[in-house]
Amino acid sequence: MARVTPRPSSAYAPGTRIRAMTLDDCAAVAEIRVRGWQRAYAGMIPQAHLDAMDTARDAEHRRAYLMAEDGPVNLVAEAPDTTVTGWACYGPCREGSTRPESAELYALYAHPDHIGTGTGRALLAEVTARARTQGFAWMTLWVLKENRRARRFYERADFRPDGTEETFEADGAMIPELRYTRPLKAVRMACYCCR
Repeated sequence: MARVTPRPSSAYAPGTRIRAMTLDDCAAVAEIRVRGWQRAYAGMIPQAHLDAMDTARDAEHRRAYLMAEDGPVNLVAEAPDTTVTGWACYGPCREGSTRPESAELYALYAHPDHIGTGTGRALLAEVTARARTQGFAWMTLWVLKENRRARRFYERADFRPDGTEETFEADGAMIPELRYTRPLKAVRMACYCCR
């Protein structure tokens, strides 16, 4: 049985529980991820790439990642009727150019029918709380440059672009992404008046 977080997420999505993802969740998470890409990235990523996404193949990838040793932390949002409504995945930052004490939010998706319900905010709050508890001082993430809705979402949660931009290729198109960062711990300011 998956552990349910002791921190209620009702401030964001009443009745939603955030818990560890299980193998039984892989099909639901694949549906959320694929439908999320197809809706959110329409017009930003070539349509042929989006149309070729397959939930069954994605579910197999989710299973493999979930069973990997030392894999990332995968969490799901669950509605009161136990329907999985969102998914988030995080772990240590994958690139060496950022601070070594950084976590990275690899993915965060709400089911398209649950966008705007607080599901994403509940997941993000849980991810940042867990990462902070694990000793990470910073969190980074990548967001499509053209995805203004996602950028506003992260900016409302105190993430800021750090000036780093990269691109990835999708069906011959180069897609720009921006890196966002956020401190997870309070920054101590030196008090020179007390010296």
